[in-house]
Amino acid sequence: MAEEAVTTLRAGLGRFERGEEAFALLEVFLEVAGPWMGPVVLDPVGLRLPDEMTDDRALVQGLIEAIEAEPPVSGIFRSAEREYDMTDPQARWDYVRLAHCSKLATVWGEGRRTTYFEAAEAVTATYWLPESLKVAFFDAIQAKGWAVPADWLAAVGKQPKPWWRRG
Repeated sequence: MAEEAVTTLRAGLGRFERGEEAFALLEVFLEVAGPWMGPVVLDPVGLRLPDEMTDDRALVQGLIEAIEAEPPVSGIFRSAEREYDMTDPQARWDYVRLAHCSKLATVWGEGRRTTYFEAAEAVTATYWLPESLKVAFFDAIQAKGWAVPADWLAAVGKQPKPWWRRG
């Protein structure tokens, strides 16, 4: 059985007029992607506010300071990576804003075999969506009365390479 085509959508804060547009789209994505999602994680080390963040600067700076005040994670088999519970509205709000402040934030598929969203170095962000998830995401954006970015509508999905050709 062939895998679904996957569409790559660029979503860095710099491509939107206001950073809050990217946050709103990520929040909609997290609401829609529930059945497809695995762990939702970010690296809390070195969080920094991006210039494009406007409305929530003070609140997010408070989140960053609270995380920085926590004792560091230590141990040979321990990771600083922090997982967020997407069924908790506050955790989802925190993740949406902190993802774009992090060195690396990821929304994984089940079993961590697929990446659906990744924000890196507070500069870039990308969605990799199979067709069925992309359609559900775009429908949810439009149901809220918002416009799907034109370049996202024009993006064409590509068939994934066979497992033996990946890497």
